[in-house]
Amino acid sequence: MQKASHLPPVIFLMGPTASGKSRIALNLVERFPVEIVSVDSAQVYRHMNIGTAKPDRETLARVPHHLIDLIDPDRHYSAAQFRAEALQRIDDITRRNKIALLVGGTMLYFRALQQGLSVLPPADAALRLELEKKAETLGWPALHRQLAGLDPEAAARIKPADSQRIQRALEVCLLTQQTMSELLKTTKQTDFPYRKISLALIPSERSQLHRRIAQRFEAMLAAGLIDEVQAIRQRFPALSTESPAMRCVGYRQACLYLDRQIDQTQLRDMGIFATRQLAKRQLTWLRSMKDEGIREFDCLASDLAQQICGYVQEKLWKC
Repeated sequence: MQKASHLPPVIFLMGPTASGKSRIALNLVERFPVEIVSVDSAQVYRHMNIGTAKPDRETLARVPHHLIDLIDPDRHYSAAQFRAEALQRIDDITRRNKIALLVGGTMLYFRALQQGLSVLPPADAALRLELEKKAETLGWPALHRQLAGLDPEAAARIKPADSQRIQRALEVCLLTQQTMSELLKTTKQTDFPYRKISLALIPSERSQLHRRIAQRFEAMLAAGLIDEVQAIRQRFPALSTESPAMRCVGYRQACLYLDRQIDQTQLRDMGIFATRQLAKRQLTWLRSMKDEGIREFDCLASDLAQQICGYVQEKLWKC
């Protein structure tokens, strides 16, 4: 195994939503021989552009991004798929004597890429069909109660109406005779064959980040988020608020508005609140990764780009 100092470098640029990751990534592209690899579980979906803050066409034409627009919104995309595809792209970028710049806020993907994945069994079509038929008769809350008897820890973090996660947790329990909570604590040991330059954008004032989040969500509404969601639902009629794509922040609230369950003011307020909660979870993940050599930068600093470019230059010089 190579010493870390002799491994090819990759750059991780992490941070909560609205912390300015995309802008900094473009600054780095201008300064260094890097290619952007998206680490965003929402940007993998085609047609979901406004609510995911996906780069516009002009930016994508000028600066290609890997791992966006991979699947339609009615499809599923897993951390395992991300890990496999990201490693392929990083290898290809490295072979072309460039550096992969991994940018995003999906912390689970960053962790899966570096540490491997939990040892969970693959999906079992027959068992899933059996659980779906049972749910049609008894309802998903009843299956949630069954899960609570088998895996209380998983049931505590899964909502009684979250059919996808209830089904998966029960499937794991029934296939392995172990709880998913236990298995999630067991990961496949794996080497990450690159030297990480890890950067995290952290706000020095949470209130300022909250202000950015509100402005950003209001801008998405003004740019046509509701029309985007309506067009997606017309094109993919099987989608529901429980579909993974429609559970993304902003999309779920827009669905509720289109279904006349909330009004436009509630859509705005709920969307901003959900985005703030997402940012809070992202910051919690980053705190849990603090001992992994991550260099933190204040995302509110006026000279943020200069600070980061200087730090990256220093770290690359040592390669």
